[in-house]
Amino acid sequence: MSAIAAAPGRRPVLADLISRPSRRAYAFALDAGLVVAGAAIVALLAQVEIPLWPVPITGQTLGVIVVGAALGAWRGAIALTTYMLVGLAGLPVFAGFTGTVAAIGKPSFGFIIGFIASAFVAGWFAERAWDRKPLLAFAGFALASVMPFVFGVPYLAFILNSVMGLGLTFGEILDAGLWPFIVGGLIKAALAALIIPGAWALVRKADASKKS
Repeated sequence: MSAIAAAPGRRPVLADLISRPSRRAYAFALDAGLVVAGAAIVALLAQVEIPLWPVPITGQTLGVIVVGAALGAWRGAIALTTYMLVGLAGLPVFAGFTGTVAAIGKPSFGFIIGFIASAFVAGWFAERAWDRKPLLAFAGFALASVMPFVFGVPYLAFILNSVMGLGLTFGEILDAGLWPFIVGGLIKAALAALIIPGAWALVRKADASKKS
């Protein structure tokens, strides 16, 4: 088992079910593969858009939560760091098939930074078995959904006011970067709270069939 999976006081996450090698080099390679796969999943879901009033829902945050819960806190955070870095390097992984170092100057870039913390929080709750039951999973994932706003809203305010000189009030900043996204965030947390416990249910069913 990898060093990440073997941390004391930590419950297994979904990725640990396939991450049980005995050789350290293989463990590292497998962890690296899981991290890259997690970044790829977020990149794909970032291109999904569902029309919804007052703003559309993208699959990006859903991908962040699912990846964090499936990989665990540290692997999830590393996966989202990888996602951010490859996007800044120019790969079209951000929403709208965009990717450039110029994204740092966009008002929305703070949310991408917040995705790293969001994946970590989702993984932290998963490591404590909150992801096995839908209600507990929803509570943990809803808290994880808050993290992009913790980073994103101040970053938004800095770019719009200090860099662009728009002079928006605090209320106007919240209107632009928080209130319109609350409903979508709750919906995505609910979807993740169905997907991850559902995956665990399939795992338990498969284990039971092997023993019978």
